Amino acid sequence: MAERSSTGLLMMMLDPSPAIAMTLPAEVREKLAELELELSEGDITQKGYEKKRGKLLAPYIPQIQGVDPSLQIEHRIQTSSQVAPPGSKQNKPRVANSRDECFRSDLHTEAVQAALAKYKERKMPMPSKRRSVLVQSSVEACTPPDTSSASEDEGSLRRQGRIASSSPYQAHPSVEHWFNRVIQGSSTSSSASSTSSHPGGRPHHATNTTSASAATVLADLMAHTQLDNHSAPPDVTGLSERSVHAERPQVASMRGLPRGYTHTSVMETADGVPVNSRVSSKIQQLLNTLKRPKRPPLREFFVDDFEELLDVQHPDPNQPKPEGGEMRPLNGDPLGVVTNWPPSLLASLQRWGTTQPKSPCLTALDNAGKPIYTLTYGKLWTQSQKLAYTLLNKLSTRNEPLLRPGDRVALVFPNNDPVMFMVAFYACLLAELVPVPIEVPLTRKDAGSQQVGFLLGSCGVTLALTTDACQKGLPKAQTGEVVTFKGWPRLLWFVTDGKHVAKPPKDWHPPIRDACNEIAYIEYKTSKEGSTMGITVSHSAMLAHCHALTQACGYTEGEIITNVLDFKRDAGLWHGVLTSVMNRMHVISIPYSLMKVNPLSWIQKVHTYKARVAVVKSRDMHWSLLAQRDQRDISLSSLRMLIVADGANPWSISSCDAFLNVFQARGLRPEVICPCASSSEAMTVAIRRPPEMGVPPPGKAVLSMSGLSYGVIRVDTEEKLSVLTVQDVGQVMPGALVCVIRLEGTPYLCRTDEVGEICVSSSSTGISYYGLPGMTKNVFETIPVTSSGAPISDRPFTRTSLLGFIGPDNLVFVVGKMDGLMVVSGRRHNADDVVATALAVEPMKFVYRGRIAVFSLSVLHDERIVVVAEQRPDASEEDSFQWMSRVLQAIDSIHQVGVYCLALVPANTLPKAPLGGIHISETKQRFLEGALHPCNVLMCPHTCVTNLPKPRQKQPGTEVGPASMIVGNLVAGKRIAQACGRDVSQLEDNDQFLYMQDVLQWRAQATPDHPLFLLLNAKGTVANTASCVQLHKRAERVAVALMERGRLNTGDHVALVYPPGVDLIATFYGCLYAGCVPVTVRPPHPQNLTTTLPTVKMIVEVSKSVCILTTQAIMKLLKSKEAAAAVDIKTWPLILDTDDLPRKRIPQIYKPPTPEMLAYLDFSVSTTGILAGVKMSHAATSALCRSVKLQCELYPSRQIAICLDPYCGLGFALWCLCSVYSGHQSILVPPLELETNPSLWLSAVSQFKVRVTFCSYSVMEMCTKALGSQTEALRLRSVNLSCVRTCMVVAEERPRITLTQSFSKIFKDLGLSSRAVSTTFGCRVNVAICLQGTSGPDPTTVYLDMRALRHDRVRLVERGSPHSLPLTESGKILPGVKVIIANTETKGPLGDSHLGEIWVSSPHNATGYYTVYGEEALHADHFSTRLSFGDTQTVWARTGYLGFLRRTELTDASGERHDALYVVGSLDETLELRGMRYHPIDIETSVIRSHKSIAECAVFTWTNLLVVVVELEGSEQEALDLVALVTNVVLEEHYLIVGVVVVVDPGVIPINSRGEKQRMHLRDGFLADQLDPIYVAYNM
Repeated sequence: MAERSSTGLLMMMLDPSPAIAMTLPAEVREKLAELELELSEGDITQKGYEKKRGKLLAPYIPQIQGVDPSLQIEHRIQTSSQVAPPGSKQNKPRVANSRDECFRSDLHTEAVQAALAKYKERKMPMPSKRRSVLVQSSVEACTPPDTSSASEDEGSLRRQGRIASSSPYQAHPSVEHWFNRVIQGSSTSSSASSTSSHPGGRPHHATNTTSASAATVLADLMAHTQLDNHSAPPDVTGLSERSVHAERPQVASMRGLPRGYTHTSVMETADGVPVNSRVSSKIQQLLNTLKRPKRPPLREFFVDDFEELLDVQHPDPNQPKPEGGEMRPLNGDPLGVVTNWPPSLLASLQRWGTTQPKSPCLTALDNAGKPIYTLTYGKLWTQSQKLAYTLLNKLSTRNEPLLRPGDRVALVFPNNDPVMFMVAFYACLLAELVPVPIEVPLTRKDAGSQQVGFLLGSCGVTLALTTDACQKGLPKAQTGEVVTFKGWPRLLWFVTDGKHVAKPPKDWHPPIRDACNEIAYIEYKTSKEGSTMGITVSHSAMLAHCHALTQACGYTEGEIITNVLDFKRDAGLWHGVLTSVMNRMHVISIPYSLMKVNPLSWIQKVHTYKARVAVVKSRDMHWSLLAQRDQRDISLSSLRMLIVADGANPWSISSCDAFLNVFQARGLRPEVICPCASSSEAMTVAIRRPPEMGVPPPGKAVLSMSGLSYGVIRVDTEEKLSVLTVQDVGQVMPGALVCVIRLEGTPYLCRTDEVGEICVSSSSTGISYYGLPGMTKNVFETIPVTSSGAPISDRPFTRTSLLGFIGPDNLVFVVGKMDGLMVVSGRRHNADDVVATALAVEPMKFVYRGRIAVFSLSVLHDERIVVVAEQRPDASEEDSFQWMSRVLQAIDSIHQVGVYCLALVPANTLPKAPLGGIHISETKQRFLEGALHPCNVLMCPHTCVTNLPKPRQKQPGTEVGPASMIVGNLVAGKRIAQACGRDVSQLEDNDQFLYMQDVLQWRAQATPDHPLFLLLNAKGTVANTASCVQLHKRAERVAVALMERGRLNTGDHVALVYPPGVDLIATFYGCLYAGCVPVTVRPPHPQNLTTTLPTVKMIVEVSKSVCILTTQAIMKLLKSKEAAAAVDIKTWPLILDTDDLPRKRIPQIYKPPTPEMLAYLDFSVSTTGILAGVKMSHAATSALCRSVKLQCELYPSRQIAICLDPYCGLGFALWCLCSVYSGHQSILVPPLELETNPSLWLSAVSQFKVRVTFCSYSVMEMCTKALGSQTEALRLRSVNLSCVRTCMVVAEERPRITLTQSFSKIFKDLGLSSRAVSTTFGCRVNVAICLQGTSGPDPTTVYLDMRALRHDRVRLVERGSPHSLPLTESGKILPGVKVIIANTETKGPLGDSHLGEIWVSSPHNATGYYTVYGEEALHADHFSTRLSFGDTQTVWARTGYLGFLRRTELTDASGERHDALYVVGSLDETLELRGMRYHPIDIETSVIRSHKSIAECAVFTWTNLLVVVVELEGSEQEALDLVALVTNVVLEEHYLIVGVVVVVDPGVIPINSRGEKQRMHLRDGFLADQLDPIYVAYNM
């Protein structure tokens, strides 16, 4: 590529003629062809075409004038600035102790800075946070930074950025050319050579200036154009024009198009020549179809279902593919034959213990670094014998020995006691028991402790060995015994210290057998998901591994070795406990606690003991660098091997180089650094040999990160930003056969330039996962095959979970681990690499290095990357946010992958792994459970979720006309969706009474003492009653007062401001008697005047009331000082109190001239926050009462209980009108009283044996929450609900199934029938459309496909199917009511089971809005509209609700088939997002389910963004946990990206009297910044 483009450029520079076209790279030609095609098809304007074409050609014709300046070759790429960037450390001589400078892999940081420079300072919205959340005390915030940076995989996390070698890249056809050889001893040259690795970073000579710089400039420009293009700021609104460009990247360089581009580049050119023949014709066809969506056939007016499916990420046709030949399996050296090699490890222990008893075996150090005890081989032999004897013979239960050979025993030893551990380990081997070493559990809730318990349980462990000190420190139960940890089996704890151990008799000798295939020990390993597995190692494998290590490391008898690693597992165990005994070596064990206090301790011990070998991790090297300033007198010249146990980590190289830089002056020879690669399953896989073995020099590879993400090895020649430098981990172990296989599917061998999983076949690997045969087969018994499918060997291989390849000289290179692998949109990324990039962004200023966790989680069918870091306590909010935004940009530039979520948590709060480091799986678990408690969160779903379904486009021209649609009563082959209640025209019932005032007057004469109303107070006692005559007389007095004191005229409007009670009813009829129009108004709340009083004032003003009737108390309140603060009290109309009115009779009751005259005004605030008053005529009022009477079979001997607000809608009608009309007795329960006595309503129902009762959702919710646990207590108070036949919830919304079901379930114990609860439906235009009533079929429930519903379609599915939404019928249609479903746009009738607007026609429809406050657009057509075709005569009212009718199999009382009406939701409330219609309640239901602390939720849209407001019921620390969970659940279930998450206190979401959320009020509050949120997160 480099050569091709440079020659092309030369030609171009010499001859900038039209012939250039031929020398352009293929991709650019392809783009040009595509542009021509677009122009010819009219997809793009001439101007747009010229602009794009200019952009494409700009890099190749530098002379073109007027090119977009951003595409001019940038100066910072040019040679001059590259030689020595200002302030760079490169040219200065390195000072040994310049602390940060020398081990900051400058280059990576520099690369990151360069990447960040691309992003112009763009302001991102800062999340806002309440102060109290900021001051989160971090746990043990005072720990020194050093301990909190304790990380297992610390290494120097800065990637050894762009280190190439001094020799410039030459093209070799072989694999060799991918590696820059580093000549023996020149690993220091990395810093010096870094200058030359930058494009143009060397002094140019006239001869090669043009070609070379042109080539580098071109390469860089390609990289830049692409990065710029790819990392444009996220398009938050979804409307910006950026999406147009995103379709067509301008320059596609080697590494293929970045994520998110749709590859339209495979279209044919204008001449019909396929541009890219590699693409199959099927895909070609598909792409062509997708480009121009066909109009759907007439029958369905919707885009078909596969459109709805998620975008499938097609593999990039330009992605790099492996090109090498198939790799050959690689054999290690044969295992040498040693004459006196012991037959088993125990034989060797016996030999040294008896022949060299004084020889030192292990020296333990205290936390000050002083040697506290040296275990000799003699001591080790005798003490382990004693313990073995005790375990086998002195522990018994019921005279049975507790342990038998082969039993598993847990070894629980702290990291500062290697001596006791070693004794116990060998004692178990001598007693033929299987030791299972585990970490010391410190608390009951240790990270991963439950999983360890699972391992112990599955291994059947009953005994745990530990030390006295450790046993004392374990948490104890009351009895003094060690507690049983969560998930652990019951264990006996045995202390192995001397006094508990018996001396064996003279004739007892442990059996020393030859190594066999029995299990020797079990090493634990934690998987990526957090589960703990036990890896079994046989005696023969243990011996073979010691043999192989001895040979590879050239161990000799009596050598001294310092071990910094955990001696219980992995390399620490293999070198420091097993192989050391094999060779009678002396181990100096450095405990982790000492390293934390004194990071230099291991170096000091190497110096003091003249150790030949040290086993460390890159973290230990890094720490010692930070502390080495004052140490002058240290010498490392005795070391012949410095084994870097995690040398396989991509970033260990920078630790090694930096360490060498500093300590070479102290005698450290470059060649002694020996990285190795190992895994728990395969043990040591490869190790760099010590120099005396005559091995080839070490190698380094500078690999393209982009290539690696496709699993391909490419030396990076173009982009210096995103490369990974790795070092080799030496040669394969002696006696092993190694190959590299594909990650997925059949284990085919990889090609030579392909990254795969390294597999090993040898006698020294683990043999199984204990008790997991399936996984064992998969991992320990893999049979790799060649491309033809032939097995490469008859021996099974063990997968190592290391990702890598075999380089030149048969050196092994590792580029990552399976555990850290994240596959995002088909590309692989390594968690460690992402960590390194994050840390290169102003490292250590804001977060602790080594306290960063990176993992991926699956959201919406793809992996999403999450980065979690611990924030330093002194970092400010602003700083952290700045750092987070920069990290996102750096990762985006260098890895070309978006980060889904970045969270910062307080210092020391992430779960720790046993030896420092972060417990990743536990962190992930906490993140998913919402238990991480971050103090800062940044979610970026907009940039990284690229597989959302395509937004739905409204199909043009599919409005179906009448002819195609309607034939008789069929619409598109279906019955027209219309239904009606019983016919009332034939009924002669109270017909002489068209006016309510006449009915009351008649009842007062006919049945004067018949009780109509009983009002209950909070105690459940009767507070007030009214018989027919009492009500009549009270109404008369009110009428007289209105006429005499108020001097009102007929037709004047009067506001009634009363608490729920009999007074309200009496004054209502008083107004009718006087010929005035009553308006019922909820009184202001004395404790909350500022919000409730303005509503009262508004209703009074809007309804044009000339007088207010109220009680004395409320009258005082309306005129009080407090009221004056909320409203202008001088403008109240006349206020009359009706407390003690004189007893006067009215001369004559007003009789309206026609029943069409206005009877009363019904004002209510809709859920969208609109105050609307509807006009109810006298005729409509009595028709409404008649319908309710018929439906509920009400007559004077009936009692009904009403627990509703009496101010509007059906609540008002039931409270004030129905009793007077039908003569039944109403027991009135004001809902407010339930706040003090939640059982009031149900007790009343039981006490009066009520058959029919009405309530609201808020009442039902209150009962469910407050009485859920008290049903037993209610039963003892003899509350019995078996009398209830129907309990109806009065609502203007979709039935809340979960609430009604839980209510039924809870009170089933009190005799409530499961069939009793049902819902009603009404709205502004008609307050009662459906009402279950007392007869007729039970309400039915159907299940809808939620995805179809978003497209305004009804698709019924089975219960429990995915994406199903249960919907219950809203009661039975009332007598006299006709309902039809109409298309919202065409106003035509729809068929059965089609979703449309519910239209209603009935005698009790309201006659119109009195005024609609806040929305003048809602007008007459709501009350009088006609179908556009079909029955165009009937006048309908539009309810504003979406729903559908469905004919059921059930029959009505009339014998007809029953038509069920299902209400889906209010049209005003729906959210139009991505071209689809969403109902807020569906999103809210999902959100409430996502975390236990979410009490309530409301959603609305704001500038095309979905805003989710959640009420947090819990500590404020949990606030930020909700952000990610809310985003996840909405993405998963609704395919929507949440734009803003607002976390507020409980009770902030406004709810109206019917219990409906006032989302628009909430939105206004949000926009006016009045919510006082705990946290606001802007998802970017």
